[in-house]
Amino acid sequence: MSVAFRRESDDEHKEPEFELPIPVGPNLVTERGLALIEAKVAELKGAVAAETDEAARKKLERTLRYWSTQHATARIADRPEAGEAGIGSLVTVRRAGRTQRFRIVGHDEADPAAALLAFTAPLARAMMGAMAGERVAFGGSADALEVVEVA
Repeated sequence: MSVAFRRESDDEHKEPEFELPIPVGPNLVTERGLALIEAKVAELKGAVAAETDEAARKKLERTLRYWSTQHATARIADRPEAGEAGIGSLVTVRRAGRTQRFRIVGHDEADPAAALLAFTAPLARAMMGAMAGERVAFGGSADALEVVEVA
């Protein structure tokens, strides 16, 4: 009989499930970011303990491994100097006549829709170390951004 007609189980044909990717580089967080990670770990531990379906529990355990690793490697970022943009700073910039305000945060706290940018995002990287009144290079232009305020 041909191999095509033999089927041991459905599990043989499933795609492998890989671990969730950990962002490259240091896991710098704000105090709020660390609290969010701790809450997520606690929530997932409870969900794993309560889950009765094996497949769903495996997915929860995989997610828990990611968040546990993030918690174990988290380091609260040093506060930037007064008036200097860094992790935790609320930055206001003007670009092409339009004003934009965002806070620079860690990877897991980032939410661009809520104006929370990861410190590795291109715009946040361009702002790191900038002071109010400076012009900063961005997107190939030497003075594309004007730093209006850093709080």
